[in-house]
Amino acid sequence: MELERAGGGFLSGTQLAQQLGVSRNAVWKAVQTLQKEGVPMQAVSNRGYAIPPAKAGLSAPGIYRHLADPKRYFLHVHDTVTSTNTLLRELARFAPEAPLHPDTIYFGGGTPSLLSPADAARLIAAAAPAPGAEITLEANPETVTEQTLCGFREAGVNRISFGVQSARDSQLKTLGRPHTARQARAAFAAARRAGFTNISGDIMLALPHYTQAEFDETLELIEEGGATHISAYLLKIEPDSAFGRTPPEGLPTGDEAADFYLYAVEQLEPHGYRQYEISNFAKPGYEGRHNLIYWDCGDYLGLGPAAHSCMGGKRFYSPADTAAFLQDNAAPVMDGGCGAEDYLILQLRLRKGLSLPQYKALYGKEFSPVQLAFIRNCVKNGYAAFDGTTLALTPAGLIVQNSILAELL
Repeated sequence: MELERAGGGFLSGTQLAQQLGVSRNAVWKAVQTLQKEGVPMQAVSNRGYAIPPAKAGLSAPGIYRHLADPKRYFLHVHDTVTSTNTLLRELARFAPEAPLHPDTIYFGGGTPSLLSPADAARLIAAAAPAPGAEITLEANPETVTEQTLCGFREAGVNRISFGVQSARDSQLKTLGRPHTARQARAAFAAARRAGFTNISGDIMLALPHYTQAEFDETLELIEEGGATHISAYLLKIEPDSAFGRTPPEGLPTGDEAADFYLYAVEQLEPHGYRQYEISNFAKPGYEGRHNLIYWDCGDYLGLGPAAHSCMGGKRFYSPADTAAFLQDNAAPVMDGGCGAEDYLILQLRLRKGLSLPQYKALYGKEFSPVQLAFIRNCVKNGYAAFDGTTLALTPAGLIVQNSILAELL
């Protein structure tokens, strides 16, 4: 058995096993699985030998090598109410012989706080996170108690993220959220008593009949709750959503929404929440490590129906079919690669910006004279900062990011 190298030539199964620190039989089983699924061998080679992330294991969607820092890798558990045993099955499929040792784990999608602490502990133990890993659980305020939060803390969760959205009950009712502002305050207090020191809160901006005063009230609730991190999102209405089918009255215009966003950025900074990404703000040292791996184009593995992954530069996802997922009938769907365009788009979401030397070193890409002239014009108009080596968008530039990207891609 031989695997083709991305750069030409072949790597034998024995050599691959030695590189991985796993048995040759494990390599062979993975290749057999790939061949049964009709995956061509060249499809699993990318930028080097086709071996898995952090020497973690072999999997049906492909054999991958994580070529960067092995800790720059995360596990995202999506829709955790589906079935813990099913998620454990999928995790074992990706790591049949050795744990994944991800740098971060994130329980998101659905309502993960409905997962029992015992089941969270099983999933965390199976993944065997790296020492000091960030392990986050998303929670709706009305679904947690001090007892359950203590259980999650004992299970290994060390970061909690509450979907607050607004401090006004009337707005929460409009959004169809089952919690109240009082329940949100109680959830923050319970999290602190349970021992959580890394707490995040979500805010939605530009809601129906929105005002700066509503933002101020929501910020006060979250800050007094002890949040070290805040995610602030503009309301996005999907066509097939309830709002999409029947838009509510009082929605802000696009310009008004942009003004609310800029107001939020201006208010969060003096309260100690520094913007580090288009929608994310943190006190020093509390930036979300999980999403930073994603924005830096690191490897990530998603488990659950509709969960997306990117490993070794190859994207794939699980179909949004819960029944098929439970019955082990949901084959991963390959979804292209992650290349220079993705890197550019994701780096320009970050306030630290895009390093041009790094961009060239990774992808051989440079901006043309016309593009550099466009960048200088963006700087002149307050949309960007550029020192010749790093391009970073300002808050005003982040609002029109898509228009800027159209000129740089």
